[in-house]
Amino acid sequence: MKVFSDLFRPVPDRSAVTALIAGSVGNFIEWYEFGVYGYFATVIAARFFTPEGAGAAEGLVRTYAAFALAFFFRPLGAALFGRLGDRVGRRPVLILVIALMTAATALIGVLPTYATAGVLAPWLLTFLRVAQGLSAGGEFGGAVSLMTEFAPPGRRGLYGAWQSFTVALGLLGGAGVAALLATVLDPAQLGDWGWRLPFLLALPMGLGALWLRLRLEETPSFRHEPVRVVPPAREVRAAIALGAGRVMGWAAAGYTFLVVLPSYLQSTLGASFRQALLATVLANAGFAVAVLPAGLLSDRVGRRPVMVTGAALVVALSVPLFNLLQDAGTSDAVKGAAVFGAGAVVGLMAGPGPAMLSELFPTSVRHTGLGLAYALSNAVFSGCAGLIITRSVQWTGNADIPAYYAAAACAVSVLTLTVGKCPVGQANREDTDAGDRADVRDVVRRDRRGGGRAEPRR
Repeated sequence: MKVFSDLFRPVPDRSAVTALIAGSVGNFIEWYEFGVYGYFATVIAARFFTPEGAGAAEGLVRTYAAFALAFFFRPLGAALFGRLGDRVGRRPVLILVIALMTAATALIGVLPTYATAGVLAPWLLTFLRVAQGLSAGGEFGGAVSLMTEFAPPGRRGLYGAWQSFTVALGLLGGAGVAALLATVLDPAQLGDWGWRLPFLLALPMGLGALWLRLRLEETPSFRHEPVRVVPPAREVRAAIALGAGRVMGWAAAGYTFLVVLPSYLQSTLGASFRQALLATVLANAGFAVAVLPAGLLSDRVGRRPVMVTGAALVVALSVPLFNLLQDAGTSDAVKGAAVFGAGAVVGLMAGPGPAMLSELFPTSVRHTGLGLAYALSNAVFSGCAGLIITRSVQWTGNADIPAYYAAAACAVSVLTLTVGKCPVGQANREDTDAGDRADVRDVVRRDRRGGGRAEPRR
């Protein structure tokens, strides 16, 4: 129980709390929008990707293709904004990406549909999704760097877990808004104009986040680093690949259970829109309940034991979970409890995940490195989840495809978490008491042996 009580232990540094809030709000908006897009996938498919003569399933596939395309621009955004963040600071980049993200999301709410603009409509939607992908690529690396670099000693896991916690809040917020609209509006109103409202709500939320970030200070690690010590590129690339493998299961299982589930329940199992949203709310609630305790627990026992436990549970329980959902004789209460538990298991991976990624890289390449590791893994295993699952179920008729997908990705994560060695920075340190100055000293020692380069900070 002490793990739970420690969640509310006062933190004396006011700037750390400010950083935590300012970093969290951007993640909330980002995942609120991604959740809304996923929850309204069937409505968006009908309005933007289903010209006369095309089937509903084909429209859904095209909708998920646009969804996946945005994720493939995340690595580009991570590289572009990450490099900028490692050179000029976390604060200016976080201000820039929240402005871009807010504008792109709000504009989706005023786009003309296929009936009005013809083939231009899906192209406009795809363009805005690309802009969101670019901004999201810079958001994660900057926000996690901000949170973990401001974190007090021994609390990096908890502070990083707030990134994942606000992901859960954003997805829950999107699901809540979608459920409310589905309740108060009839299907015709929802399809005509109601789907626009959740996207337009991003505008006031984004302006509030922008105000908070304008009040931010730069992180202590970035301000106090006397030189920019850049490790060898090959070591950074190896650390990025290792990080991507470690979060692969989190990415695949998270999107399978938390975002893709509504469309799967509707298109494959014949559930209603409201039933599908209820299942998603329960999964995200389980995720939210588990994330912060998992992050704090990782401060005590290490990142990898907690993440391995979550990934192994997904491998073992994915197929039984989906078999249970397909069983008409199982009560709704039991199905709801199972979905809640599935979300909690994903939370075991997502809680320690941000701190684990942060600790793979020294300050000089942290924004770029952790952003790319996360973005590359999510581009393939999150962004493509809906497309791969929907198309595979169509081709094979096998309703267990989502379970196989999540379990396979988590099996790879178990392997990289248990046998992978970090070649850069902290070299996979599990103790969060070690500060960034220790990380820099480690790299400086290697630099003196000819293993890297140091340059004045610009």
